[in-house]
Amino acid sequence: MSATTWLNSKLNLLRNAAPASEAPQVQDRSTRERLDATLRHNKEALSPRSLRRTLTLLQAVVDPRVSEVEGGRRAKALAEWYAGAAENERHDLWLLISEQFGPDATKVRAARDDYDAALGTADEGTAEIRLRRALVSPRTRLLQRFAAYPGGMRFLVDLRAELLPNLKGNKRLLALDAELENLFSTWFDVAFLELRTISWDSPASLIEKLIKYEAVHDIRSWADLKNRLDSDRRCYGFFHPSLPNEPLIFVEVALLNEMADSIMPLLDEGAAPEDLQKSSVAIFYSISNTQGGLRGVSFGDSLIKRVVETLRAEFPKLKTFATLSPIPGLRSWLTKNLEDILTQLNDKELSALGREISFEPPTATHVLAAIEQPVVLAALSAKSPLRLLLTRCAAHYLGRGKQGDQMLDPVARFHLGNGARIERINWFADPSSKGIKQSHGLMVNYLYDLKRIDKHRQLLAKGQAPASGEVEGFYFS
Repeated sequence: MSATTWLNSKLNLLRNAAPASEAPQVQDRSTRERLDATLRHNKEALSPRSLRRTLTLLQAVVDPRVSEVEGGRRAKALAEWYAGAAENERHDLWLLISEQFGPDATKVRAARDDYDAALGTADEGTAEIRLRRALVSPRTRLLQRFAAYPGGMRFLVDLRAELLPNLKGNKRLLALDAELENLFSTWFDVAFLELRTISWDSPASLIEKLIKYEAVHDIRSWADLKNRLDSDRRCYGFFHPSLPNEPLIFVEVALLNEMADSIMPLLDEGAAPEDLQKSSVAIFYSISNTQGGLRGVSFGDSLIKRVVETLRAEFPKLKTFATLSPIPGLRSWLTKNLEDILTQLNDKELSALGREISFEPPTATHVLAAIEQPVVLAALSAKSPLRLLLTRCAAHYLGRGKQGDQMLDPVARFHLGNGARIERINWFADPSSKGIKQSHGLMVNYLYDLKRIDKHRQLLAKGQAPASGEVEGFYFS
């Protein structure tokens, strides 16, 4: 029997196995226990016999005696079975890969002992090589062969996107996830990525991806999209050779003559284009990752650097590079912490706040009720005690809010990690329903001062969020 005939016969047996329940179930027995069993438990998707067949197919993919081409072809056949499998059958495949293709524990222990013994001797380098080789698991080689066939990278990225929501409920899948993330970090390294300009003249299939993947400000129509690709705008994306028509991440840029303090003019389809001869400011107003399966693989830092270089080459007059960013965690943080914040106000501040909301002394409940009215917020003057309180809360949350060593706000974490600083809090800059839900309409500018990026990173490493004097002046003591 030829290898192809054998492979097809095994796949047909899997396809013809008794159908399983659609809902995924937490597996109580390990895959080893199930492989050694005769009968399956009711909640298990694949029977022990089907599980053994699946394991045999996976082992055939990673068989060191076959070529990369043949291994890739076998992987493709399994991927085609996977496409038609029920959700809990896919779950069983993940468990097999996670539990049955790890490194050989005996070889790892021996290599580690040899390395420990060789430390500081002439044999240290050789021992390190042996340890590295022992740590390379069959799982790594298996996934590499899935990536070898055309479409294989797409399959693996989608598989991880499907896998990620299941990790919290089943830690047995963590090894597979860690392996995928590690491989993706290498395969999708910035050295292999191409920066492309996306314009209105780009293929329609690519432009449609912007609508699909826009994660910050929803694209409402083709007119909205055309406005974002107008003459005073730029859009750039990172692309990978294995996913040639899929931007992995893209950024939308507005070219202006001053730092933007509201998203609405940027999204105004009827606004006249800016005069590029006068533009001195580049505003990054939307950055969207497109592939959930690449979570943990960082592109943003390199993307912003490359975009800044590209913009400076095209527009030498650009001097300021900043963002207009959402504050997605502010509202929930404020709800949890406002009671403590009010204790940090002095008597004069509390009295002024109480008079404005018609309740003295002001309580967290009454302040939160007052800021639930967007129309009221939009009309507050610059000297309003309520407006000042919310602005101070936003600044404090962004600059001082932490969980361990990490900044609480995910967008702040991203930009500060890239070397930016918190420059300015913008009042009611996003009155959309999403903006109100996230941050009561507040937005923030992060400034990329190209001469101070390294200094800002050093500050962040010491636990201090880089911020302008204006923002720091808003912090509570």
